[in-house]
Amino acid sequence: MKDIIPFLNNLRVIDLVDVLLVSVIIYRILLIVQGTRAVQMLIGLAAMALLWFGASTYELHALSWILQLFFDYLFILVIVLFQDQIKSALAAFGGTKIIGKNAKGRLDQQIEEVVIASQRLSRERTGALIVFEKNHGLLNYSLTGTRLDARIHADVLYALFQSKSPLHDGAVIIYDGKLQSAGCFLPLSKSGDVDRHFGTRHRAALGITEVSDAVVVVVSEETGKIQVCHEGLFEVVSDENTLRKKLREKLLLGGKTAMTPVRLGVN
Repeated sequence: MKDIIPFLNNLRVIDLVDVLLVSVIIYRILLIVQGTRAVQMLIGLAAMALLWFGASTYELHALSWILQLFFDYLFILVIVLFQDQIKSALAAFGGTKIIGKNAKGRLDQQIEEVVIASQRLSRERTGALIVFEKNHGLLNYSLTGTRLDARIHADVLYALFQSKSPLHDGAVIIYDGKLQSAGCFLPLSKSGDVDRHFGTRHRAALGITEVSDAVVVVVSEETGKIQVCHEGLFEVVSDENTLRKKLREKLLLGGKTAMTPVRLGVN
């Protein structure tokens, strides 16, 4: 208690601001790397740091020397290993009005392609599952499918979900303005409140939005209805204008609009 009082007396407002800024940066970094290979790489770096500490403590000179050389170039290694995450972080911090305007235009184009493809699939009652990755990384799920890195186009989306396509059963994940992967397996919802009549496609949409901030477009194979799923909630869209509006709300405006839960008994 005696040590705390002098500490509090010397605590300045600028110190609190300093701690707050560091906390925000760490939080943003954790959001970016969540669900990606970066988590495993961070764990690997931490394990090597512990190994280095042990080697120095117990005077394992050869091992300590090798690890010392490794950590001498740690800054360069971090840039190489985490280049995708660093680009995402810089894009988030550099979101000026000009950059934001350009990004908004590109995202509008991507949304338009998804809307066109969804409408075509809906008319033909062809099931589809399209995932927009936001801040939470989905690389672990992308790796379960086939890597595409293709330009987002309605014709490509339409072809991927045709019954004769080998990738039609899985989800398509959109990241960084591209169709990153197709035929991806998503985690099914574990919620006990899920309607037992929900099909696998809808359970997968719920599952991925329960563990991330992704926005998912689901086209029902049975009814042709289109739904947007976000934060574990479904919302049925009646037409293409509504779908366009909902995607803009969730992707451009941060998804602040409240969604009403919808329970459907078919996939």
